[in-house]
Amino acid sequence: MNRYDVIVIGGGPAGSASAIFLSHFGYKVALLDQATFPRDKVCGEFISPAADVILERLGVLSAIEALSPVRLSGVAISSYEKAGFAVEYPPLPGTARPMTSLSLPRFVFDRLLMQRVEQAGVTVKEGHKVTDFIVEEGKIAGVRGRDDSKTPFEFRASVVVDAGGRNCVSLRRFDLKKKSRSSSKIALAAHWTTPHPLKKYCTMHISHPGYTGIAPTGENQVNVVLVVDKKSLQGENDLHDFYVRTVLQNPLRRNLLDKAQVAEKVRSVDSLAFSVRPPQIGGLVLVGDASGFIDPFTGEGIYLSLRSAQIAGEVIDASFKKNDFSREALAVYEHARKKEFNKKFLLSKIFQRLIYNPPLCNRVIQILADHPDQAATLVGVIGDYIPAEKVVSLRFLGRLLAKAWGTDSRILSGKEPDASPYL
Repeated sequence: MNRYDVIVIGGGPAGSASAIFLSHFGYKVALLDQATFPRDKVCGEFISPAADVILERLGVLSAIEALSPVRLSGVAISSYEKAGFAVEYPPLPGTARPMTSLSLPRFVFDRLLMQRVEQAGVTVKEGHKVTDFIVEEGKIAGVRGRDDSKTPFEFRASVVVDAGGRNCVSLRRFDLKKKSRSSSKIALAAHWTTPHPLKKYCTMHISHPGYTGIAPTGENQVNVVLVVDKKSLQGENDLHDFYVRTVLQNPLRRNLLDKAQVAEKVRSVDSLAFSVRPPQIGGLVLVGDASGFIDPFTGEGIYLSLRSAQIAGEVIDASFKKNDFSREALAVYEHARKKEFNKKFLLSKIFQRLIYNPPLCNRVIQILADHPDQAATLVGVIGDYIPAEKVVSLRFLGRLLAKAWGTDSRILSGKEPDASPYL
């Protein structure tokens, strides 16, 4: 039978979470993905502390914990080899509950999610590439495409959730992707094997020509992601050589990765940051990266994907109860998503301005090193469990920038502050 209540396109975190939540509401759901699982993805493999609650509701947290995954206790940031700090995650506000983040290979994480999707009773169709939508009476009524044997298919549903990522069919079909005004970035990622375990922090190193995120994903394995402007690759013939050379040219990273070896060929994903116009048609909801993507410095896409799937599920459930799948009814999702994430997106834009201004970046990072309470608040926001309003405010930013521009004695004296020994 080719009729469902909801069709979900894409089996990544956003699509899997959407399918599970909608199945929990009692709807008949089909999930279609052009890949065959398990499959791997370029990712920072860092899952915010706030995601634990959602993973538990999805019914997958216990399966993750059974694997004894790496739990990170904090964040470390260095700026142009001059200033740096390392700080533990602050407790959950109003409690003494310690917070940690998960560092889990995407290959493992996506496989566990897909297993949970199948356990939830969702119909999973791998090797099914959606190429177009069925449009009837001004709304989406289903999808069509071809499976891996090139056999055409059609499936119908009241609602389609597109979680197909940055190159999903919705963005192409309805021309929804907005061009970024900023220069295009590319992320290069690979796992490294280390002879010694790293401190269990998510470590960010900002330095020319970009920045890295480094996190242990196993006892002797780390994931190293390098983000640079695509212009940095001009004249480079070997992407892997560029990646290794650039990672190790920073002495702090070189020390951290002492005697480590790259375990695989570097992988890449470009066009990191982009925004999306809301679909002007009923029966369609975009979740995860399909709804836009921010540069990942101030957070990671996995939490945003899981939380957007949760919000979408609630809005779609309300639409079923009213039997209204119009653009206006489903637009409630976009409004709710923006209300929850807009301050976090603004923080990301502020960080992007900051990290490519070395003098100001050094000053701000040193101020945070000297004021651990403010640093801890920022880390809690990065971890998605302290509201972004706490730092995206005139009071917090004004005080921070005022200190950065002149009240720190070491800055005024012209002395370079020391980088944190944890970095």
